[in-house]
Amino acid sequence: MIFILILGLLIFGPKRLPEVGRTIGKGMAQFRKATTDLRRTIETEIALEDEPRKQTERLVRPPRAVATELQLPAASTPARTPDAPVEVPPAGASDPGEGAPGKSPSS
Repeated sequence: MIFILILGLLIFGPKRLPEVGRTIGKGMAQFRKATTDLRRTIETEIALEDEPRKQTERLVRPPRAVATELQLPAASTPARTPDAPVEVPPAGASDPGEGAPGKSPSS
């Protein structure tokens, strides 16, 4: 760092060195500002391109997600398969446990 300062002093002289330093400082500030603006512009464009994609993903959900939302609550009647036997309660029994084989209604 000191070497650069001495080299600048020898090349530009003591009168012109502060002017050159200001010019370099302003150039660096403009470069940083331009870089920041470019980065913000790119990030904004990417966000704008991603927004329609996110909206589409919300509208077009995978079938599994839709099926999960449409499932009946646990307290609902379970779905039967066509091959499953149908359970019919015995005549006169109001409780499904009554009239079951091996149990007497009086016990």
